[in-house]
This record gives sequence, C-alpha cells and structure tokens, in this order.
Amino acid sequence: MIRLHQIKCNLDEPISVLKEKCAQKLHIPISDILSLHIYKESIDARKGKVCFSYIVDLEVRHEAKCLRKAGVEKTKDESYVMPICGQREEAGEIIVAGFGPAGMFAALLLAQMGYRPLVLERGAAMETRVKKVATFWEKGSLDPECNVQFGEGGAGTFSDGKLTARSKDPRVRKVLEELVHFGAPKEILYEALPHIGTDRLRDVVVSLRKEILKLGGTIAFEEPLLDIRHDQGRISQVKTKRGWIPCKALILAVGHSARDIFALMDDRKIAMEPKGFAVGVRVEHPQDWVNRVQYKEAVNHPRLKPATYRLTYTTKKQRGVYTFCMCPGGQVITGCSQANALVVNGMSKYAREGANANSAILVQVQPDDIGPHLLDGIRFQQELEEKAFLAGGSHYKAPVQCMGDYIAHRASATLGQVIPSVHPGYTLCDLHPLFPDFVNEALEEALSGFDHQMPGFLMPDAVFTGVETRSSSPLRILRDREKLTALSLNNFYPCGEGAGYAGGIVSAAIDGLRCAEMIIRRFLQP
Repeated sequence: MIRLHQIKCNLDEPISVLKEKCAQKLHIPISDILSLHIYKESIDARKGKVCFSYIVDLEVRHEAKCLRKAGVEKTKDESYVMPICGQREEAGEIIVAGFGPAGMFAALLLAQMGYRPLVLERGAAMETRVKKVATFWEKGSLDPECNVQFGEGGAGTFSDGKLTARSKDPRVRKVLEELVHFGAPKEILYEALPHIGTDRLRDVVVSLRKEILKLGGTIAFEEPLLDIRHDQGRISQVKTKRGWIPCKALILAVGHSARDIFALMDDRKIAMEPKGFAVGVRVEHPQDWVNRVQYKEAVNHPRLKPATYRLTYTTKKQRGVYTFCMCPGGQVITGCSQANALVVNGMSKYAREGANANSAILVQVQPDDIGPHLLDGIRFQQELEEKAFLAGGSHYKAPVQCMGDYIAHRASATLGQVIPSVHPGYTLCDLHPLFPDFVNEALEEALSGFDHQMPGFLMPDAVFTGVETRSSSPLRILRDREKLTALSLNNFYPCGEGAGYAGGIVSAAIDGLRCAEMIIRRFLQP
C-alpha cells in the first residue's frame, strides 16, 4: 500500500470525494484505486479557512509507478508483534499493582500470552467506584481508598478520556485497537485528537477487565499493596490484606496519587529521585467563545466538534507555563483522595456538550524551588491541597475566582457570564494566598502571553478553580533503561505515571505493555 499526505476536503465535501482527490494527485484513473483507508483526520484552520486534512493509505494498481511520484511513500507495517516467551522457570505470582492504564494493559498482554497475572487494586470495581464518586460529589463523603484517583481504570476514568500521544511507538496502535475492540468509538483510530469520554471509557474498562479474567488473570479489588520484601537483588514477597504472597515479578503501576507507596519505597531503600512537575488552576471559558476563536466563520458547521486549544509560554525568568488536559464542553471536578485536602481536574463526556470549556493552566515546578529532600514535592502538593480545602470552606467545595479579579488581586464577590461547573460546589475567594509567589508571578505573566496567542483568552468573567496539583508525579523510581527493572531489584518494574515514566492514558498504557513484554521474554509460561 502507499500513503498520501495532506489531502484536503472542505467542510461540505463528503468523505467519498477522497478517492477522486487521491486519483487526481496521483494522476491515475480512479479505477486504479482498489481500496482506501483513512490513517489520520485533522482540522486545518491555519489560513483562516477551516477544512479537513487527511492522511490516507491506498491499495493501487501499478504501485511501483506511483511510489516514484513526489509526496508518495510506502505504507509502513504498524502491526503489533507479540513478544517471544522466555524459558526461565521461577515460583511465585506475576503481580500487577494498580489497575489504571499502565496496569490494565500490562495485565491484558500478560493474560493474552498465558501468564495469568494477579492484579491488586486498592479501589473498588467500576460499578461500586462510580457510586462512591457520585456520593462524594453529592454529599462530600470521601472514601480515601476509592475515589476519583483510586479504583478500576485509574484517574483517567474520570477525565476527558484523551488518547493523544506524541510517541511514534508502534504500541500506540496496539493500545487504540484494543480500546476499539472493547467498545471505544472506531474514529479514535484516525482522529488527530482522539478521545473516548468518561461515560464511554467506563464501559471499555469493564470489558477489558472481563477479558483478563476470561484469559485466566485474577483481579483483586479493594486489595492495596501494603509492603514488599526483597533480598539478594529481587522482590521475594508482596504483602496485601490477605497476607504475604510469593512474587515472581512485580509491576508497580499505582499512579501519581499513591503517596503512601512512595513513602513505602523510600522506607525500603528503593532508588528514587525528585523530578519536575507542575501546579496551577483550572480555567473555564464559554465553549461557544472557544469555537468562534478557533473556527471563525465556520463556527456553527455541523461537522465540526467542540473546539480545543493548547497554549505554552515561557516567562522572563524562563519558567514554563502551559495549558494541559483541555476539556471541551466539559466540567471541573474535585478529585480528592485524602481527607481535608482538595484537588481539581477536568472531565468530559463523549458528546462534550457542556456550556464551558476547561483546561488546566500549569506552572512548572523544579526540585530546587521547594527543598532538598526526596519527598518535598509530595509535601508541596499536599500543602497546596490543604490550603485549597480551607479556602473552599472545608466541605470539599472548590475555591473559585474570576480571572479579572485574579489579575486585579482582589477576592471575587460575584460571577459574570461564566458559571463554575465544579462538583460538589464552589466558594468565591482570592486564590493568591494558596500559591507561593513564583507560581502567581508566572501565572499572571503567562495570561498576557496566552491572550496574545489567543485574543480574548484573558476574559475577566472566565473563572479559575483551584488547585490542580496532580498532572504528574513529583518523583521517579529509577530503573534500568534497557531491562526496565528498578536499579537494585531485578524483578521489580516501576511503571506508568506514578513511577515517572508516562504522562497520559496512552503513554501509560505503552509503558505497561513494555514492562509486560520484558517479563514475557524472561519467564516461561506457567
């Protein structure tokens, strides 16, 4: 097959014209195109006129002749190749701690290859978890072991379900194809900015879980990892509520909010290092405004989905500020996992039909900003979350401030046209006291920069909701670059966002696959 780039279609042209446009570009009869497959679909609005841009794969007659033409390339085979099983026999369980994206895909591949993993998940199964989160948002009743951060599917379950990944890793295709197999919409295979939505993602996760069980895996919900024993360079046992379990290999995929696990790793002398992370706020604008800015005269075209944006800025002091996890037509949610502390995130359903667009605005934080100790990043996050809890009134309501008031350094007393969407509610206040000076200074400077990039972004009625602190882990568990094992333990695989090796659903899933592959190549099937 051959691949063609930048096949443009205006908004009113049906998909069926793609074959004709490809034939024209190749200067061949349309009958010479035997099949057409959309590899990527994106929206191009760079020159003021919005259109669709496609990358397509074609099966054609006289392929060799077509390949000699400019802008034509051979389609690469992106099929995932299953790893070859190793021959080492060893007693004990292959244990996956955590059932977020990294843990799910690690367990899925292990099960597909006949390794029957044991998955430990501190939170509840989806059916129970959804009810507990709903109760928290309605009544402020928090379960520290089962919430927006902990439980089946991980933190990504209550998010927009974004599947963007800058990685060229061939495992990306494996992840997307598996998600479609378990119920995700097929367009995630070719859309430039694919997403599932929290409502559909929940069903996908449950279907994936059922497949692991069908293939012989075991998933123990409400079963946290409590401790590890290691000697002679390997983990020998893992402790849960049921006692000590013999361990052949451990994939640690507990996510970025399992702070007790970081403390445990520190106590057990596992090599770690502090790393940069980011903190900030969620900002909400009217989604209609975002659509108008991005789509201009095409704003109400029925083929266009709610628009997104992505902004970056470097301050005069060389500190990065950027938007993150933008949720079109979504809502802001409280994602607490610790009592008397408050953290927010963004979430969208598949339809993205809410009145507001929201995004994190995050300021980079480096280890030198906060202290010399390994766990100082976690302490810094906790302090911000505790301040946010108090500023919101100590009932898990989120502190909110209008952007214009934030710039003017005054507490908000009233709202404008943008009504905060946050569950379970909000309290108007001044957000400045929550953050250290370097965060406020960077955020204020960046808003002017963002307004230059996207005129109107600095909207006085837009609302800030605090605090966003868990976009990434402040620590990295050190591991061998080739073997993916912890530096001092040859059967311990730190994995995913919590271990410091991923930054989203797809990248975490890829890392889970990589760790599972290493175990498969090493050990004989049981």
